[in-house]
Formats: sequence, C-alpha cells, structure tokens
Amino acid sequence: MAAQSAGLLVHRGTAEVFLVHPGGPFWARKDLGAWSIPKGEHAPDEDPLAAARREFVEETGQPAPDGPVTDLGEVRQRGGKVVRAYAVVGDVDATAVESNTFEIEWPPRSGRRRAFPEVDRGEWFTLEEAAAKINPAQAEFLVRLVQAYPPSE
Repeated sequence: MAAQSAGLLVHRGTAEVFLVHPGGPFWARKDLGAWSIPKGEHAPDEDPLAAARREFVEETGQPAPDGPVTDLGEVRQRGGKVVRAYAVVGDVDATAVESNTFEIEWPPRSGRRRAFPEVDRGEWFTLEEAAAKINPAQAEFLVRLVQAYPPSE
C-alpha cells in the first residue's frame, strides 16, 4: 500500500497560498517543483484532517489555522505517495517557520549522522508563482482551490 500523507493548503482566497520548502542537503539547491503544502504521513486508521493539522504544527512551528476546511481530494506523487489536501483560509508568519528535524548520514558513507529541518522555509506565493514552485502532482490542488473558491468578479 502506498504511503498516505495529509496536509493543509493555507490560502488567502485565491490571491496567495502558503507553501514550504523541504530541508536537508538533497533539496538545498532545488526550487522549481520542490515546494509543497505542509504535510506528513499518517497511519491508515488515522483521521487525515487531524494528521494534516498535526503535521502543519510540526513543519511550521505554528498553530494550524482554525475555520472551515474544504477537502481538495487526493493526488498521487511520482514516487507513489498519496497526498490528501485540505484548503483553509488563514495567515501564517512565513518568517517564523520553525520545523522539527530528521537525521541522516551526511555526507553519504561518512558514518556521521546530522540533523536537518524537515522544512527550511515557508513563503506566500501567488497562484501563478505557486504553480511553478510546487511539486508537480500537488499543482492539481491549486486548480481545485480555484474551483472551490472562484475569484469574485
């Protein structure tokens, strides 16, 4: 069974969305297509929305925005992971992102383990900017966001 993840797509209407950049040496020089909604894996029997809220806190160090959520459904990323997203209106201080960490052997085959943040930064993007920055599979969430919150005329 594919890994299951859930996350929050925090937005300011359809004007801007909040994305995070993965931490660690593999992602250090990657930008386009590397950003993501704050998300994380959950057990098959865990409520995905509860997992999305927990992961938001772990990856940003800030409380998940309150308020009604819109289920944006699932996408399958290139590696097979299935990601479910929930849209929620909110505000996040991108300058105050503080993530939990993970450990890996770095440099490879060195025998030394180093800790890196899961997320090294967060930023607000317009939908156009976000479409270029976000993981290609997750770009579908931006399309679904516009469908759920059509711009007012």
